[in-house]
Amino acid sequence: MIDADVVVGLEVHCQLDTKSKLFCGCSTDYRNDGPNTHVCPVCLGLPGTMPVLNRRAIEYAMRVAKALNCTVIPESEFSRKNYFYPDLDKAYQVTQYDKPLALGGYVEIEGDDGKERRIQLTRIHVEEDPGRLVHMGNAERGRYSLVDYNRAGIPLIEIVSEPEMRSPKEARKFLNKLRATLEYLGVFDPEKEGSLRVDANISLRGSERVEIKNITSYKGVERALTFEVTRQKNQLRRGLKVDRETRHYLEARGITQSARSKEQENDYRYFPEPDLRPLRVQSWVKDVKLPELPDARRERFVQQYGCSLNHARTLTGELKMANFFEAVVAGDGNGLCKLAATWIADTLAGELNYRSMGIDVLDAKRFTGLLVLLKAGTITDKSGIEVMRVMLDERLKGETVETPEAIVSRLNLAKTTGDDTALLGAVHDVITENPKAVEDYKAGKNGALNFLVGQTMKKTRGRADPGELNRLMVEALKSAEQ
Repeated sequence: MIDADVVVGLEVHCQLDTKSKLFCGCSTDYRNDGPNTHVCPVCLGLPGTMPVLNRRAIEYAMRVAKALNCTVIPESEFSRKNYFYPDLDKAYQVTQYDKPLALGGYVEIEGDDGKERRIQLTRIHVEEDPGRLVHMGNAERGRYSLVDYNRAGIPLIEIVSEPEMRSPKEARKFLNKLRATLEYLGVFDPEKEGSLRVDANISLRGSERVEIKNITSYKGVERALTFEVTRQKNQLRRGLKVDRETRHYLEARGITQSARSKEQENDYRYFPEPDLRPLRVQSWVKDVKLPELPDARRERFVQQYGCSLNHARTLTGELKMANFFEAVVAGDGNGLCKLAATWIADTLAGELNYRSMGIDVLDAKRFTGLLVLLKAGTITDKSGIEVMRVMLDERLKGETVETPEAIVSRLNLAKTTGDDTALLGAVHDVITENPKAVEDYKAGKNGALNFLVGQTMKKTRGRADPGELNRLMVEALKSAEQ
């Protein structure tokens, strides 16, 4: 029992990026406005109001269903899910219960064993978002909470997976793939706060299921599940049982905390929404047009641009990165595809992540210019990284971003050559300054050569070609022996 398998299922709530709410005309663009300014009698649930369904929200939901290989059922319907919570103004949520919009489907991910795995989906249903609580202090010890209903009535889809993921890492891969697909479909805005929220269900095979509510980041899902695996195994190791319950993830502390016992479905007293007719939209499926999705684009990058599978997977994992790559290599008159794939997927992605910047801050034409300098041998890889960092830092500071050529000229980063007097002088200076390393080299310690070359690279600020510098250093050391 202690070594039982991990079983994970996810419930992913995605805010559909429509201009108005699900059942009324209130604007969904509320994030820069004051609390309770995007509300009306309908989304506040005042007596006598009647909901009118947003057609665009249903079209977006069907686009997702088709992309995820789901089956849209002939007739779906909305129900009332009854429960009391301060952010639920009507004391019920309009959602779909036993007749959801779509059933089945799957998402393909790379499993922990490196092989492709197909994670089956249970359903996709449409529902309205509740409002949100703003805790004065924090959620644990705040003196009081305020409620904002601007979010109430925003159209959501809930994508429910089967419990087929076998580790927190697989859960994160599932979310990354799902997020990329939704982004390619253009149905949600990943930049908006709260646009994608996750409830995770986890158990050790044979034990009770625990639900972790409202995790707001992909890393948070993996961390919350990792903590919960450890907690549940420790419970079993001590001879205690794992209770079926709902827990909250406290991101600042990296732990989950018990919130309440897990509700059963009959606690919600579902019944059909009397003010909305059943949905019969199966015939719309044939008219739903899908864009090129991440898997198809990944295969095209491998075939068209000669990218490695790993680079293609990274480049197409985010829509903006895929678009940036294609803008950089547009026409590919300079044969930059493979170089661009390496620099964007590995080097640039790391620099952007360090600065918490999106890839759209960088001008594709200027990045192409940097790659042209690298391919021509005008600058070394180390100098290329320095140029890229200058460009990103200038953008971060709101300054005018220089061209790569201007940065190379201003900072004197052009590659030195073997007949460069300054380079030869740097080689001889390093040999003179490091007699111990020279003696180690003469004694056959190969690491000494790497040390001496590294010291010379520091003196030249990375302007020297590593291969050429290695040759010059060996020649200089041989001359010193004579």
